[in-house]
Amino acid sequence: MRLKYLELSGFKSFAKKTKLDFATPITAVVGPNGSGKSNVAEAFRWVLGEQSLKSLRGKRGEDLIFNGAGSTTRMNRASVSVCFNNTERQFNLDYDEVIITRSVSRDGINEYRINGSVVRLKDVIELLSGVSLGSAGHHIISQGEADRILNATLAERREMLEEALGLKIYHWKLAESEKKLVRTKDNIKQVESLRREIAPHLKFLKKQMEKVAQADEMRRNLKQLYLVYFKIEEKYLIDTKTLLNNQLSEPSHELKVVSARIDQLTNTLDIKDSTNEHQKLLLELERKLRELQQLKDDLSRQLGRIEGIIEVKSESLASEEKSEVRIDLKEVEQIAGEVNRQASLADSQSDPSILKKIIYDIRDAITKLTARYSLSIDNRSDKEAALILAQNEKQIIADKIEAILEEEVEVEKRITDTKVLINQEKDSVIDVEREFYELKVKRGELVRTVDILKEKLDQLIHQEADFKRELAEAAVLVDREVLRYNTLDLAEENSTNQTVNQEERRRQIERFKIKLEDMGLEGADVAVEYKEAIKRDEFLANELADLYKAATSLGQVMVELRDKLTVEFKVGISKINSEFGKFFSLMFGGGTGALQIVKETKRRKSSLVFLSEEDGFDEESEEEGIDINVSLPRKKIKGLQMLSGGERALTSIALLFAMSQVNPPPFLILDETDAALDEANSRKYSNMIENLSKQSQLILITHNRETMSSAGILYGVTMGGDGVSKLLSIKFGEAESYAK
Repeated sequence: MRLKYLELSGFKSFAKKTKLDFATPITAVVGPNGSGKSNVAEAFRWVLGEQSLKSLRGKRGEDLIFNGAGSTTRMNRASVSVCFNNTERQFNLDYDEVIITRSVSRDGINEYRINGSVVRLKDVIELLSGVSLGSAGHHIISQGEADRILNATLAERREMLEEALGLKIYHWKLAESEKKLVRTKDNIKQVESLRREIAPHLKFLKKQMEKVAQADEMRRNLKQLYLVYFKIEEKYLIDTKTLLNNQLSEPSHELKVVSARIDQLTNTLDIKDSTNEHQKLLLELERKLRELQQLKDDLSRQLGRIEGIIEVKSESLASEEKSEVRIDLKEVEQIAGEVNRQASLADSQSDPSILKKIIYDIRDAITKLTARYSLSIDNRSDKEAALILAQNEKQIIADKIEAILEEEVEVEKRITDTKVLINQEKDSVIDVEREFYELKVKRGELVRTVDILKEKLDQLIHQEADFKRELAEAAVLVDREVLRYNTLDLAEENSTNQTVNQEERRRQIERFKIKLEDMGLEGADVAVEYKEAIKRDEFLANELADLYKAATSLGQVMVELRDKLTVEFKVGISKINSEFGKFFSLMFGGGTGALQIVKETKRRKSSLVFLSEEDGFDEESEEEGIDINVSLPRKKIKGLQMLSGGERALTSIALLFAMSQVNPPPFLILDETDAALDEANSRKYSNMIENLSKQSQLILITHNRETMSSAGILYGVTMGGDGVSKLLSIKFGEAESYAK
């Protein structure tokens, strides 16, 4: 795997987007102090997941964003991307290039991306740990930290070496396993707590199930009672219904016959209504006869009075001579027209009374005409006129009396005929009424008989409804098998014994129902709940077993990881020791340098709580660490504390190079680690990094000319008055070709 490029945008002094390509094994970054060279190393450290702002020479996240200088405005966001060639699939990703990007904004939001996809810091650390990379590993040695590994504690030094050996993945897996083990133990406690919680309920449900078993036994007994009871009860209902229907058929038929005869007689008795009409007519005729007689008497008295007047006037006018009178032809024609009209009307009438009235009307018209002309004679005396009028009036009254006499005869005849009809009808109705009332009495008796039988049938219908309702209740209370009572074979019993036994069965059934109701148990619900509780308890027991198994498995995995870590660490230390001795001898021209695994005893205050501070005590624990033993040629120096600054730098460089040889990282960044070396040692340093570049890409931040000469690409960092770092690059291969 090879580092391809680093891209910075808005990071510290690199305000503009800046890209550094790493196409050669060794790349050097040079420039004056304060130009921003070390920002390149810090960009690597930051993008690989560094969380300590102190290591990045800052206090807050926004200190990493370009803050503006001169005419250049400040940036709101900083981002760094590092690209790796992954054609050999050393990263477990199916990409030929893997780009890791980290960005921060002024509102403090950090974001990590792998090939453009947002990820967690944990994902970045896990990805890098597989290739021995990290944010604070041995592959990034910043200015002033060249001898950090020498100043580190035994435990810190062990951690640095483990990271160099690529063993951090085991620590990460151990940490994950410990977290899982803690969660598993918490789950074990929760499951045990749940089992303790449901234990009383399970015990209660078990007792309920015992009651349910008793109830089931009662239901079985009740079922047998129901089968016999329903069988006999149904037979009783069917037989009774058949008997009642047979008893009802004869009176029902007879009732229909009697009712039909009564209907016929009712039609016959409608004659009584016509008799009543004849009675009404008779009364009307008798009343009319009385009215005619009264009218006749009145007219007779008037006639007698007028005859007396005529007799007197006739005697006084006997000697007087009558004069002739002329009559108007038009009036005669009018009288003639009226007479013709009345005659035509008389032709279409057959009623004598109407005909008489027509005759009277014609006579009155003629009389009035005669009287008017008689009175109109100028020379006729008043006596003569009065006589004529009296004679006319006499004639009119006589005609009316004659008409009334004729009408009296007609009315009397109709009265006689009506009385004969009434007497005939009375004789014929007496026999019909006698039969009618006898049949009504008989029908009443039949209706009462039918009603009694129907009432019994209605009661039987209610009993059948109760029977069906009890069947449904039994099916719910006991079992649907009770509905198959017809298949039961019963021994022959007499009706009395069946009735007695049936009553006893009924009482027993009611007792069982009351007991089951008092229990108040729903067997199916309790059974379901009990099964669910058992199932849940078994599930929790299985879960608990699985959790114990998982805890044991995690413990074994942790033991295996620790054993593997210990073995691989010891093997790695052995290899590093071999390389460290070679590099140490090369750097110092002799002498020895070796790493040693030591155990350090530490004391810490107990975490237990005591009544007073005097009761507390310190706990002791052992930790493994790494100690460095060196022996310089021509000097009796055994400890690191006695080394000079240059010697410490050479020792740390030798150790770092040895670590890189054992488990070469993809790249190694050396930030002015050669600053304390003299010219001779610088030459040795240059030769060593050339050999080291065969294993890892080297990025050198330096002022040393010997170191620069070994680089394939030289990046120069400058800073102008605007405070922005700019980048210049020189490829030595191209420069030599141009020089030639």
